Amino acid sequence: MFFKASCIGLKSYLMSHRETIDLQQHREPLLKILHHIITRPDLSRRELDQLLREIPKGRDSMYSRDELISAYRAFAGTALPPFDQSILERLRRKPVRTSSGVTPVTVLTKPFPCPGECIFCPNDVRMPKSYLSDEPGAQRAEQNSFDPYLQTYTRLQSYHNTGHPTDKIEIIILGGTWSFYPESYQIWFIKRIFDAMHDFGRGQDRRSEVEAALREKSQLHPDRNTITATIDGRHIEKRYNAVVQLVYKDEMTRSYELAQAIARGEQPRSPIDEFATWEELEAAHLENETAPCRSVGLVIETRPDHISPEEVLRVRRLGCTKVQIGFQSLNDHVLRLNKRGHNVAATRRAVKLLRQAGFKIHAHWMPNLYGSSPEADIEDYRRMFDEVDFRPDELKVYPCSLIESAELMQRYQDGSWKPYTHDELLHVLVESFRLTPEYCRLTRVIRDIPSTDIVVGNQMTNFRQLVENELAKHGERSPDIRAREVRFKSVEAAELHLDELWYQSSCTDEVFLQYITPSRDIAGFLRLSLPKEPPITDELAGAAMIREIHVYGQSLEIGTTGEGRAQHLGLGKQLIERAVEIAREHNYPQLAVISAIGTREYYRKRGFVDGKLYQLRAL
Repeated sequence: MFFKASCIGLKSYLMSHRETIDLQQHREPLLKILHHIITRPDLSRRELDQLLREIPKGRDSMYSRDELISAYRAFAGTALPPFDQSILERLRRKPVRTSSGVTPVTVLTKPFPCPGECIFCPNDVRMPKSYLSDEPGAQRAEQNSFDPYLQTYTRLQSYHNTGHPTDKIEIIILGGTWSFYPESYQIWFIKRIFDAMHDFGRGQDRRSEVEAALREKSQLHPDRNTITATIDGRHIEKRYNAVVQLVYKDEMTRSYELAQAIARGEQPRSPIDEFATWEELEAAHLENETAPCRSVGLVIETRPDHISPEEVLRVRRLGCTKVQIGFQSLNDHVLRLNKRGHNVAATRRAVKLLRQAGFKIHAHWMPNLYGSSPEADIEDYRRMFDEVDFRPDELKVYPCSLIESAELMQRYQDGSWKPYTHDELLHVLVESFRLTPEYCRLTRVIRDIPSTDIVVGNQMTNFRQLVENELAKHGERSPDIRAREVRFKSVEAAELHLDELWYQSSCTDEVFLQYITPSRDIAGFLRLSLPKEPPITDELAGAAMIREIHVYGQSLEIGTTGEGRAQHLGLGKQLIERAVEIAREHNYPQLAVISAIGTREYYRKRGFVDGKLYQLRAL
């Protein structure tokens, strides 16, 4: 663990342990505000802000949404009418965060050597490779000393305080190349995420224990002030890996030796010691199956050249259901110029292995790389969906930005690389959106890099909106999933119909089943794979595979209902039964599902039984 005194200090402490007001002391003004909100369902955000100014908390402050939410939870059913989920939703901050049906929790791994030397990649040695300390998610990670328990618990607490549900969690693990970290660290990291979810669900907060352990070992951790500005992309003297190994040498040695000692039973463990066994992780998995706070998805990111049959099955054992994988380009010449370290053949092989194992494939793609051009990028994007070897389920489009610590600075200085103009980039992205099939979700367009870190290039973070506006001028919209999600719309079962989109991959026939409205807004979908080759593991012999089920709309808590809500129309069950019919029609004796830990109980109720890594239903 990389403790910095400036992180687990005043700033982090205040964020993790925000003081709450005395609700009884503020009872009268809070009830007055809440009564007004309850009786005015049409109250706009502007009117609410005006109300808060008229009934202030103090001379110079207003009540926050967090405080209103806390008061509503406390007084509903006593001083206020019985609890109503719709009231909480009206008070909720940033409702879009859970509008896709799940609550995402992103955690970052610690700084660690990376097998790549990509010239476009930032070299901020305070962060895991490719991340910058000014990015929002990276800031949260550093403020919590990259500890998985602190990151997870604090994020869940933040969601709860702002009125979001915390029972269906998608865990997103970012940072460098996951497969390059030691296995003992990976097992420990994921187990501690589950520990945080379980403690949070029980109302038990152990963050002070973790922080105390970090403070106790503070002398082993470098001060971040001593490692800023260690790499200058214009004239690199030491690369990221060399600096990281130098700066964190003592910590890496200690972590390795301690893990060995713990494994031999010679050393007791503290909450921050990076060691856990497979058996301990599997016990955490078992608890999570019926926990109040469940994992409905677990995502890691890695490189194509670190994917092998053994690796995909090992990652599956960790509980992973989706893999973020850096395609970056499908042009060997461009990959070579950018020192990517692998070729397109490696990407083809990785995608096939991941698909055979049932994973959702979340690709990263980068236009404006050194050696490419706008028209070449459009053709590259076309190839990604035209060729059966690729066809990702989700995609992040990250136009190359010039960061001062990246080696690309040298190509910019000698004039061999320059950023696309605004119009060139808009042209590339508009054409890319048009080429995106309905089965793919464009998760993000433009990386959330602060403009202060970008030397030259696009600094607009709302480029997706610009692209959508440009499409709208021509009477078009993006066909991708994200553009079609029902989100906050009221949806009735009668207006939905089941649409089936069939396409081929390198090793399967893929069926994308989607419930859509007449305007093709999407309420839910299922990804079904019909394998054409021998399985990657004997467990999947003769099995068709459900790779993903997702029902859209504002996330609702397990067991709750909502009129007109897509999440509670029974779409998931109907999609499964149609998948069963298709698998039977194509003579598959069983149907497998790559279930998340927290969805196992859901699938058991629908006829699936537990296997070693998958759940299966006999047909």
